[in-house]
Amino acid sequence: MPADRELHLGLMFWATGTHQAGWRHPDASPDAAYDIDLIQEVSRTAERAKLDFVFLGDRLACDPSLQHSNPAQISRLEPFAAAAAIAAATTHIGVVVTANPTYSDPYGVARNLASLDHVSGGRAAWNLVTGADAAAALNYSREQHWDTQKRYEWAEETLQIARKLWDSGDEPINHRSEHFQVDGPLGLPRPPSGHVVLLNAGTSDQARELGARQADMVFAGPQPTLAKRKEYYADIKARAARYGREDHVTVVPGLTPIVAPTTEEAVALHDHLNSLILLDPEVEASELVRAGGIGEGFKRNLTSASEAFGVDVRGNDLAAVVPVEVLARVSEDGQRRLAEITRLTRRTAGTITYADLVHGTPQQLSHVVVGDPEEIADEIQLWFEERMADGFNIYPAYVPGSVTAFTELVVPVLQQRGLFRKDYRGRTLRDHLGLEVPARG
Repeated sequence: MPADRELHLGLMFWATGTHQAGWRHPDASPDAAYDIDLIQEVSRTAERAKLDFVFLGDRLACDPSLQHSNPAQISRLEPFAAAAAIAAATTHIGVVVTANPTYSDPYGVARNLASLDHVSGGRAAWNLVTGADAAAALNYSREQHWDTQKRYEWAEETLQIARKLWDSGDEPINHRSEHFQVDGPLGLPRPPSGHVVLLNAGTSDQARELGARQADMVFAGPQPTLAKRKEYYADIKARAARYGREDHVTVVPGLTPIVAPTTEEAVALHDHLNSLILLDPEVEASELVRAGGIGEGFKRNLTSASEAFGVDVRGNDLAAVVPVEVLARVSEDGQRRLAEITRLTRRTAGTITYADLVHGTPQQLSHVVVGDPEEIADEIQLWFEERMADGFNIYPAYVPGSVTAFTELVVPVLQQRGLFRKDYRGRTLRDHLGLEVPARG
């Protein structure tokens, strides 16, 4: 490992877990979204393991159609309120909040972030998103969601104004443009971070360019192949290099580790989680779906599996083994999906079931890896050394059990290999990321 590179790890806090049925696991807390004591304890667990940050996502619309596919995305605490509680219960770990400038004003965003940075002693970070939910417009007195170009223009100017306000001291900024008229000053001292650490995610050209030019950390979305993971990483670094920022931008994909003391136990845990999933009916029943909702894509049933694998598997018993001759007829994309099933379940042709096909159909939220602590650490080390990632945003399958498992089983292995810190070198998020406080603009 190069001496000047250090692995970074954060925790994506979705209270019901990032696995579709994580909330149903016996070691999960299904009401964790509103249990501030548990949220604080999970954050302390991450801090004891010396993780860089706890990440709080957000959505600005409630979509009831997600109740069986992604319950963590239906309802949660407002992130600044939760972040302040986390900051009060911890001393070192960074706290990332999601704030959407499409539905916020620059002065309010800048003030909230600066306040959080002061409250936390320089541990705040801003996950800047432009909004995936068209339904959010209906909560903010708009008839429709803005197009991508307008959202990114709005976001970039919001960021520009926020940084001006953070630097303003007691001087007005008198910002004037087509979209905004902001006098300032902010009414707060400059944040301890100078400029609050900025995170950005997305795979579009606009998202990649914004991340490379402005972000301190880029969240990489799931990529289906090793080649595409390398390509994404190289593209972000190349774009950042054009702005003299190649060593400044940290790339962290999402990773869901299903870990247990042995491989067999980990596979059993993965199978158990999948067995708890409420499958979609083969014929969609009429249900309330919010206008502009995000519950689209492949369903978890044999009809969708038939389309995804390119072979008709409808009408079969889910527990039955898929005949080898059926698997031999799957499409090219189906072959990739079969390889993923084998990677996760260790089952091969002759033992793969129809249920495996169903669970291998929808797109995963993040890269899933199943195994013992050494196997999970091997995967992390491979991505790090092969320049596919500078670290990972850990997506726990269920909370709090899988957070504890990762921090107690995997992190010590990474520390023993010299890949991850054994202690913090400072108290701020910029310290953890190796970033200087920027000069006042």
